[in-house]
Amino acid sequence: MRVLGVDPGLANLGLGVVDGDVRRAVCLHQECVTTPSSQEMGQRLLTLHRHVSAVIDEFQPDAVALEDQILRRQADVAFKVGQAYGVVQLTCGQRGLPVYGYGPMQVKKALVGTGRAEKEQVIYMVRANLGLRALTNNHAADALALALTHLASAPLASRSALEVALQAAEKRGRRRPA
Repeated sequence: MRVLGVDPGLANLGLGVVDGDVRRAVCLHQECVTTPSSQEMGQRLLTLHRHVSAVIDEFQPDAVALEDQILRRQADVAFKVGQAYGVVQLTCGQRGLPVYGYGPMQVKKALVGTGRAEKEQVIYMVRANLGLRALTNNHAADALALALTHLASAPLASRSALEVALQAAEKRGRRRPA
């Protein structure tokens, strides 16, 4: 299964694509899309949309794993993250891609074994699971962690959602896993 992980943010949006399964995953792409605060809001959102679209078009993921817990103490920050979240949801909706939401504690539990893990532990596990020497930055690391979490959680997802992803992969010419 190929998964696009997305760490939503207006100033920094992390993207990471992994392919494989929970035992054998490979990193195909990682990046952090940045938009300057001096830029008009509409242009910033358009930049995010274009980057997410380009990654989807290039890597053809079967599913998208998106951080869905955007509760922040500062309302203005939560609002901006929510706008980026909406852009990602819209972009995926336009392409008929299933989106799965994961909170930070779910990601930590899936990768480290405890929901109270430190960020450094999560980053270590991302690097170890994907055999990476370096990560673009923490936003890309979070996106890859989300994608790996989905790989670990996919067997628990509903059969119909998995069938949709498998059918999408077949349409693109990739063979169905045994």
